[in-house]
Amino acid sequence: MIANLAATLLTKLTVSNRLDGEDVQAISRLPIRLRHLQAQEMIIADGAQSEDCCLIAEGFAFRAKSTIDGSRQVLSLHIPGEVPDLQSLHLHIMDHDLMALTPCTVGFIAHDALKALNTARPSVAAAFWRESLIDAAIFREWIVNVGRRSATARMAHLFVEMHQRLKAVGRTHEGEFAFPITQADLADCLGLSTVHVNRVLQTLRRDGVLAVNRADYHILDMDKMSDIGGFDPTYLHQDPSL
Repeated sequence: MIANLAATLLTKLTVSNRLDGEDVQAISRLPIRLRHLQAQEMIIADGAQSEDCCLIAEGFAFRAKSTIDGSRQVLSLHIPGEVPDLQSLHLHIMDHDLMALTPCTVGFIAHDALKALNTARPSVAAAFWRESLIDAAIFREWIVNVGRRSATARMAHLFVEMHQRLKAVGRTHEGEFAFPITQADLADCLGLSTVHVNRVLQTLRRDGVLAVNRADYHILDMDKMSDIGGFDPTYLHQDPSL
């Protein structure tokens, strides 16, 4: 199972980075501690300190901040192969919550092991650095999405983004992808009420660009959905040569 966890990490890293055989072997030898989480279970809380980084192997996770009155804003969504808390290697106190969105299989990698790997394999260190920069690029796009796009454009943009990220790691099929997110969690991602989320979903369905079957989403017209969301994939930086 540990080999499968490392393979998930390698699948994601090689989307946007070039690694040689020795890099792959070094990553495959990482000691990874397996854990299973329930939906909405805390991985690491705002203000906590950690000695590990968390690799998402199966399921989805999210980062969030909560206001003093208990309102929550989801800051990012994370898919299999991602390590959402790489910053904890150098920023030792968490400034947000990291939680499981769905039931998850995760792997914990000790900071010391990652630091040793980065020292021994500079190209791996560069890959992790690039992943952190891509993460920041996605953050910037989410700020624009919540702050300046209409509700319909926000949702369309989010669905196209998730499809493109999942497609890169082999988890879509002809526009269809599993995304078991509740309308309440979608509302926290998009800065909308759950009533508004439901209304926008119905609009996208009625316009023939999206089909939803419980946890499965199917983008029926990718070009039209991208146009609705104003989606430009550049910020995902999925070509390692660019």
